[in-house]
Amino acid sequence: MLRLRLSVNWSKSLSYETPRFLFAGDAALVVEFGDTIDPETNREVHNLAGRLDSLQIPGLVEIIPTYRSLLVSFDPMLATFQEIRETIEAATDQSDTSASSNARVVLIPTLYAGEYGPDIEFVAQNSGLTADEVIAIHSGTDYLVYTMGFAPGFPYLGGLDERLATPRLESPRVEIPAGSVGIAEGQTGIYPIASPGGWRLIGRAPLNLFDPYADPPTVLDAGDYVRFVPIESESEYLETRRQVESGEFQVVTETKR
Repeated sequence: MLRLRLSVNWSKSLSYETPRFLFAGDAALVVEFGDTIDPETNREVHNLAGRLDSLQIPGLVEIIPTYRSLLVSFDPMLATFQEIRETIEAATDQSDTSASSNARVVLIPTLYAGEYGPDIEFVAQNSGLTADEVIAIHSGTDYLVYTMGFAPGFPYLGGLDERLATPRLESPRVEIPAGSVGIAEGQTGIYPIASPGGWRLIGRAPLNLFDPYADPPTVLDAGDYVRFVPIESESEYLETRRQVESGEFQVVTETKR
């Protein structure tokens, strides 16, 4: 299983005065905004991604936002590295705060503890808290979706309370149920599909976060925010799951303020 290991500083913001442009083969470039992971740097990434997407640039193939940089792939038969770079440089000069002011907050119903969150007691003991305190802290934050990986629809969320930081499992599980909510070191996230994984599981969401036949195929996207909403009982979880499978359930969203 691919594990995203972070070696950069989460706490001290250090954005570049001007973005750096790096070659990424002969058909892509990377626009790098800083060498730390923080909301302001990530907001610059998503602001630029939104502007480039709206410009419909000839030859541009795909835009992929990450924690602190943007990968821009292009068709070298239709545009050169320099042409794409000049277009991006012009776009970065435009003032645009829409990505932050119009960000979605996606509410994710979650059943914590029990068989749905088998590691919550370990997280609680590791943090010197009770399981109820872990739930209250974890569900009391709006988490920024910095980027998507390692599986389709998997959100890497920033903003986890430092008290809940917990080491990964020493040996990853062979299969984690879809919808599982986990913690790994200073991050939290949701497994959209059943897969191996080494994160500490504290709950499970009854939603389908990835559907290859849907448009769009993922419920979440980079730049969104996630708010976990505790489900009170297993019966409520199963009823929500029934509604999801029947198509009755509608994901609730709010606008970030």
